[in-house]
Amino acid sequence: MSHSKQDKLEAFGKMLDVLDTLREKCPWDAKQTNESLRPNSIEEMFELADALIRDDIEDIKKELGDVLLHVLFYSKIADEQHRFDIADVCDALRNKLIFRHPHVYGNTHIDGTDDVLKNWEELKLKEKDGNKTVLSGVPSTLPSLIKAFRIQEKTANVGFDWDNPADVWNKVKEEISEVENEISNNNATDLEKEFGDLLFSVVNVARTYGINPENALEKTNQKFINRFNYIESKSKEQGRKLKEMTLDEMDILWNEAKQLERNK
Repeated sequence: MSHSKQDKLEAFGKMLDVLDTLREKCPWDAKQTNESLRPNSIEEMFELADALIRDDIEDIKKELGDVLLHVLFYSKIADEQHRFDIADVCDALRNKLIFRHPHVYGNTHIDGTDDVLKNWEELKLKEKDGNKTVLSGVPSTLPSLIKAFRIQEKTANVGFDWDNPADVWNKVKEEISEVENEISNNNATDLEKEFGDLLFSVVNVARTYGINPENALEKTNQKFINRFNYIESKSKEQGRKLKEMTLDEMDILWNEAKQLERNK
């Protein structure tokens, strides 16, 4: 169902009214601060990310609401402190989007999404009068896999990238060789370093072929969980513990789970 713009504005206004009331009359809501809300905000983003990877429409809608609540809550707290309010947040966002889309709101010509991304990074630097570095916009608290992807995206957008995808694969092979060499040397410290280099290069391959490695890995995580849960449930049906099963027996059940996925 699609609502009119007026309906959307009214719904947004009603949500602001509810938050005003809760902030005034609910003891829990009244005592919240930026610091107390921050851990919950992080959790809500992960819950939204999970719903998105599962493509669960009802959960996506619910989790988007939870994320929106936190955006409104931080803005409400700032408003009470006479720092800014939700209108300032919306205005700043609108101005930023207009500035970063000169191909839509100006006369800049672009050829495809790659040009859009390159212009985006250049314009972000201009916003800070050139005082901000290319990688300063990558949050230090990002999970390492996502951080590696964002680092590579940002540097690629300013021209620091491989010319040929085949060269990226060669880099992966080189890193595998270096990992194998450190395994032979039984050098734990250097092995960790080389393994990090290998993972970074694999992320680079994924990016080169337009794959988000975080999404790809999470889908594999979920696939593994589903298949292993199938093995575990079948072992219980047989009245056996997993530790009592041989690897070959578990492998048979694993393949059954794979076949069930294909039949869905």
